[in-house]
Parts: sequence; C-alpha cells; structure tokens
Amino acid sequence: MPYIHSIGIISPQLTYDGSFLTHPLVNEETLTMNCVEPVYKEYINAVALRRMSHVIKMGLGATAICRRQLPDVNPEAVIVGTGLACLADLEKFTRSIEVYGEQTLPPIPFINSAHNTVAGQIALHNNLTGYNITYCHHFLSFENALRDAMLSLSEGLKNVLVGGIDERTSDNFTIYNLRDFWRKTPVRNLDLFEGSYPGTLNGEGSAFFIMGNERRPESMARLVGLHTLLWENSTIEDVEEELSRFLKAHSVGKEEIDLFILGRNGSSTYDYLYRQFEDLVPDSAPIAYYKHLCGEYMTSTSFALWVAANVLHSQSLPEVLTFRKGSRSNFQKVLIYNQSQAKEHAFILLERI
Repeated sequence: MPYIHSIGIISPQLTYDGSFLTHPLVNEETLTMNCVEPVYKEYINAVALRRMSHVIKMGLGATAICRRQLPDVNPEAVIVGTGLACLADLEKFTRSIEVYGEQTLPPIPFINSAHNTVAGQIALHNNLTGYNITYCHHFLSFENALRDAMLSLSEGLKNVLVGGIDERTSDNFTIYNLRDFWRKTPVRNLDLFEGSYPGTLNGEGSAFFIMGNERRPESMARLVGLHTLLWENSTIEDVEEELSRFLKAHSVGKEEIDLFILGRNGSSTYDYLYRQFEDLVPDSAPIAYYKHLCGEYMTSTSFALWVAANVLHSQSLPEVLTFRKGSRSNFQKVLIYNQSQAKEHAFILLERI
C-alpha cells in the first residue's frame, strides 16, 4: 500500500501555498471556477514559460510545488490522468485550419495538442527518464492513473509522480451545455447545493502526488485501495454491492470509516445517487463535499484525494467541507466516492499513518 509523501496542487482555491482551506474563496454569481494560479516564473524558467499553454503551466507548476517538498526524491515514473488533455491548444489549432485555409498553420498549438503533452513536458523539465504514460478515460482518468501508480510501486519502483489535470475552455463549456451539463443560471459556489437545478459549475485543476512504498517523516497518508465501476444506468443497489465487495477485499467494515467524502456537484439530474448513498453512511460518520470548492471536471477526484490526505494528516475537517458533522473527530480511515452520470463510479480508501 503506497504512502502519499507530498502534494502540489493548483485549484480554484488558494492551495498552491500548501495551506489547507484556511481561507476558502467564495465566487459570487458564477457559472465557472477558474484556478487561482501562482506566479509561474517562480517555478518555471521564464524563457520556456513564454511558449507554454495554460494547462502545461498548471502541470509543471503543480509538479514543481510537489517536488520542492521532497528535493531528495527522484520519481521513477510520471503517470498522468486527464479527461480532456490540452484542449485549449487543440481548439486553437482546429480554428486556425479555417482561419488560414489549411495553409501555413502555426505548429506550436498542434504540437501541444497531444494528450501526453503534459506528461512529456514534466519529464523533460525535470529530467525524468523513466516510465511515462497518460490515461484519458473520461471521468475515471485520474483513477486509472492512480491504479497504474499502485501497480508500478507493487512491482518494484520506489517512488512515482502521479497526477490529475484538466483545464476549462469556453468552447468545451458551450458544447457540454448543449446537454445541460453546466449550470445556466449563476450561483454562489458555496450555495451550490441549495435548491434543485440541472447542471453544475464548470471547474478545473491540477494536482500531483509523489507516492512511495516506504514511509517517510513527511508522509501524509496511506492509500489502501481503489475500485472503479463502469455500469450504465447503475442504481444505488449496484453501488452498495460494489462498495461492500471493495471494503471486504480490504478487511474494512463500513462502520470503521471515519469520514465519507462525496463528489456531489449540486446537479439535480444525478445527485440523487449521492443522496441515496448518504443513507448508507453510519450516523456517527461525518460527510463532506468538495466540488463547491473546485467545480466539476473529469479529474476532480485528484482534488478530493488532496482533501482526504490533509484531513488524515492534520486531523481536522474544515467547516467549509462539512455537510454532516457526525460525532467522530479522530480520523483514521477516509473513503472518497465519486460518480458521473450514474455510469462511472470510483471508490478510494485511505488511512492515517
């Protein structure tokens, strides 16, 4: 079971400085949640920075923050999960085809539009010559990257760098809104769960983790297990069955879990599964939400993993995350549950060290 040694995260909250939601940001009357970004020249060479797209800056920035916490560790693998990859560059390149009539097209957006660009740039800028792979599996992209990291460590690697990253773009926002995926009326992000409305807030983020097989003084938590489920039109009975099977495989009872972190996003269309899931949670266990702080995006569970690791490490649950307090304050085990459109489901179990 791998240990989480360090985390670098850039999100719609002030997270890049290492603080844990000490001053949560409130977005008033918004449809989207953009990242609060650092001064990248403090982390990335200023000359190279000029030619980088937004998502590459986010990836390299989060990686630099993560590695600065462990300067003596050289990851043997770079494993990235992304649902949409370098979407802004891809959109820019496809628009240039029409603008330039398929003649003298600018090459940089095309080069940067590949799905593995972020992982490749991380390897180049950090001189990491080992295993390098990118997973693009919709809302399970980060989970599959995390699974690969666990397998790689079990097969002998000592430390790996694994992350989840997605950016928001105006074109993608417009396309997904044809399916009523995003909110069409502005909402204050902290009020996302009040009322019953279709759609949710469009978010983005970049979170990278150094994980290893051996515990270190800096280690924050241990990743016990991961389980994903791809099941069209799944019901709460299906989810409950899979959860029971997952917990049994790790010899953990549901009553032993001290905190449940759910990916509820405020959309009336599919939040019913979370409401039904809450009925399965023991009364004494607190329930936390996180997407009102980062928005919805395909690798948002990387934000949730950051939350879980910090709760276990600090033994505190910020009020802004808490939906139901419960009676427990000693957090030993935390379960993350996220689902998309009642089809893609993920469970991640962590424990205190």
